[in-house]
Amino acid sequence: MKHISLCITLALFLSLPVVCACSAEKQPGDSKTLFEKKCSGCHSLDKPKSKQKTAAEWTETVMRMKNKNGAPVSDEEAKTIIDHLAKNYG
Repeated sequence: MKHISLCITLALFLSLPVVCACSAEKQPGDSKTLFEKKCSGCHSLDKPKSKQKTAAEWTETVMRMKNKNGAPVSDEEAKTIIDHLAKNYG
């Protein structure tokens, strides 16, 4: 009986990287694509691309768009977009 439990535990442990890899594939391809897809639904991308803001300022902007303006982004997507904006337009 212990042998069966050990085999099941080992099989679950070894399958974890496969589960993680599949989850990662469901995520958007890259931050630029996510930014373009989510932000262009409400306004031209020229608007954010013309700004230079700190990470804190981009956080404030993106969270305002999400929470007050109803931008359809999850918290995880918002973080990815903020990181992209801070890196490229900071």
